[in-house]
Amino acid sequence: MRVVIAEDSVLLREGLVRLLADGDIETVAAAGDGPGLVAAVREHRPDLAVVDVRMPPTHTDEGLRAAIEARRHRPGLPVLVLSQYVEERYATELVGRGAAAVGYLLKERIADVAEFLDAVRRVAAGGTVLDPEVVGQLLSRRRGDPVAALSARESEVLHLMAQGRSNTAIAGRLGVTAGAVEKHISGIFGKLGLDPAPDDHRRVLAVLAYLGSDR
Repeated sequence: MRVVIAEDSVLLREGLVRLLADGDIETVAAAGDGPGLVAAVREHRPDLAVVDVRMPPTHTDEGLRAAIEARRHRPGLPVLVLSQYVEERYATELVGRGAAAVGYLLKERIADVAEFLDAVRRVAAGGTVLDPEVVGQLLSRRRGDPVAALSARESEVLHLMAQGRSNTAIAGRLGVTAGAVEKHISGIFGKLGLDPAPDDHRRVLAVLAYLGSDR
């Protein structure tokens, strides 16, 4: 796997390079700002971009904007965004622009190397990974919409779906059978009004249902 990193902190940037190398993942370029990310993506056409949300010059959302621009040059580019804090608007905007092959993690998750490398690989493979803290805050704020009608167990399942977990992984995490997870997911789809359709990915739409509600 070939990765481009965009992070303005030199120490963290070098740390990410080393962590990825330990996981047999090659960093082909490391940029310190948004334009550097876009240029690196155009030159190297990586398998994944790992991007900090806040970078120079204003330290607001330059990283996210650069990631979106990079995806214009390379449609479908997997992007894993790192953030110091839970910034729901950025998570919503990133996933809302295309939920496949995107991730949003708090930087503190990097301390768990195995978890971080797992997220890198899942996003690169086309999955969606959202930090549990982000998911928890988004779910807790949903009122007056179909998500509020979900049972406690259905909410747990949706929480794990939003982290990019497979049915088998969800079953293992909750200590239930895969069949039980499938039933819960069917219940989620029903309560969210997500009927089967040949061109729709209901799993992604279920996540977007609460990411985009009350906005």
